[in-house]
Amino acid sequence: MSTIVMSGTAVLVLLGFADHTYWLAAVALLLLYARYGRGSSSAPTSGGAPGVPGPAAPTTYKAYRERRDRQAKWERRYRRERPFEARRQQREKSG
Repeated sequence: MSTIVMSGTAVLVLLGFADHTYWLAAVALLLLYARYGRGSSSAPTSGGAPGVPGPAAPTTYKAYRERRDRQAKWERRYRRERPFEARRQQREKSG
């Protein structure tokens, strides 16, 4: 992934000698890669969509516990507000 971004940036910089807007595109490409490319994991979390990377793993046990408790709270709320969907999902999971 990084080789594609770097080669694309090099091409945009070379094209930038003729038209300076390509330099802006190169900078934007590098910024997008720095923000979303390097730090994102390729494995999705269980609560996220299949192609969307999830949050980073907690670094301390306290952070892990807070995240686990927050997730459990949301799951209880979902089961309380949507009982039919929750029962259907439970049947599909167990069956």
